[in-house]
Amino acid sequence: MARRGAYAVAVRRIISLSAPVAASAGAYVLVVRGALTLDLGVGRRVRPLGPITRTIAAAPEVVFDVIASPYLGRTPRAMHDKLRVWERGSDMVLAEHLTTAGRLTTATLETVRFERPHRVSFRLVRGPVPYVAETYELEATPEGTALGYSGELGTDLWRLGQRWADRVAAPWERTVAQSLDIIQTEAERRAADRSG
Repeated sequence: MARRGAYAVAVRRIISLSAPVAASAGAYVLVVRGALTLDLGVGRRVRPLGPITRTIAAAPEVVFDVIASPYLGRTPRAMHDKLRVWERGSDMVLAEHLTTAGRLTTATLETVRFERPHRVSFRLVRGPVPYVAETYELEATPEGTALGYSGELGTDLWRLGQRWADRVAAPWERTVAQSLDIIQTEAERRAADRSG
């Protein structure tokens, strides 16, 4: 009987210790996926994103159209697993961006503002961090367009948040760089089609 009682106590102790671990793991997954944004407003630290630049052999208007068309027009079927536009206006949208990293898909909800033909601005509404503001700047050059990306990412809780920001920033910037590669390829294809 004493053994059974000791076993029950051990099981209760394991359950009581594992519950907070399971809850923490669950909260972590929700934060990574962008389903839970912790915006505490305490110990906010902001770090830069980018800059990332591309020289694109196409006019700024063409590059701008490549960036804006999936948002302001009809989103191509091929992009449905990466972009969902919730609300459209004439110069601003509310859009969900989906990014797969490993086994998890992160969803960010952002406002995207279009200032034709020189700027596209992104502002995070919901995601794995409480604050992100980004811009694409387009400038005419003799080669076509200089496309520059820059932004800032903010997290709360001082050093703990800073460590989280460092974990989030690297894949964030990789995703942006991949998007810029796609934009460059498509803009240059459209420019070649127009001139040929």
